[in-house]
Amino acid sequence: MAITRVGFGAWAIGGTEWGAQDDEISIRAIRHAIERGVNWIDTAPIYGLGHSEALVRRALKEMPSAERPYVFTKCSLVWDEASREAPPRRLGSRESLRRELDESLRRLGVERIDLYQMHRPADDVPLEEYWQTLLEFKRAGKVRAVGLSNHTVGQLGRAERLGHVDSLQPPFSAIRRQAAEEIAWCDAHDTGVIVYSPMQAGLLTGAFTAERARALPPEDWRTRNVQFIGDALVRNLRLADALKPIAARHEATLAAVAVAWVLTWPGVTGAIVGARNPAQIDGWIGGGTLRLTDADLREIAGAIERTGAGSGPPLPPGY
Repeated sequence: MAITRVGFGAWAIGGTEWGAQDDEISIRAIRHAIERGVNWIDTAPIYGLGHSEALVRRALKEMPSAERPYVFTKCSLVWDEASREAPPRRLGSRESLRRELDESLRRLGVERIDLYQMHRPADDVPLEEYWQTLLEFKRAGKVRAVGLSNHTVGQLGRAERLGHVDSLQPPFSAIRRQAAEEIAWCDAHDTGVIVYSPMQAGLLTGAFTAERARALPPEDWRTRNVQFIGDALVRNLRLADALKPIAARHEATLAAVAVAWVLTWPGVTGAIVGARNPAQIDGWIGGGTLRLTDADLREIAGAIERTGAGSGPPLPPGY
């Protein structure tokens, strides 16, 4: 699959962990992303407990098949319908994955999923068992490609011995840089990488402030995340401020700079970028074509070291 450098992330439109969301605005956002050239959507059953996948189906329903974007989804996080507020279980048995696949195909209204990813390592079965099941789905033609999300280098190696890992989906941003090791492994093994949260859930958009963090609704997951609290929040906002001169030089948004930064890393195929409305897409879409210079990258690395924001290597390999 030849995917665009940025893809639409459909977590927030699920309408649960990010606070209330208007479905019609979500659908307009998906369609606007496609109009701006984005050719893939990343979703998952756990996003809104099926609601995100259903919205993707609604957004694409009347679109000619030749114009439809690729649709990527995931498996392994299973909720209890009798207690929807309870934390999901991490399941990987063949029976559970087959049931999840059938439910995703139904919610998305498709006969084949373009990329099917194990959302997180399972608790109930070994990696070898659930990866073999995903490989079977691919051989059967129910999915076009199979990947892993939130897996380590060691786990990637174990999976690769059974069958090729088509893709990895790790968290990666100028703040959260720990996935550099996994990205390097993928680069060496011809495994695609689609990173998520390149703007660190809004911290690197230029619009986030300490006041906004305090005003987040209680249901917003960011109120419980360490990057949005205390000294870490202060360091992260200082890093965002330090990126503004670079954005100004390129006549770009700060969000675009944040996205462009992850795309400079060797091995990164694309970035999943979320949006809750069409205007947010216009804010980051330029990150897919923005080319940061060597001087820009060193300036960003200096700002990372000076502010102490996040952890992980501040420069791509080779600099």
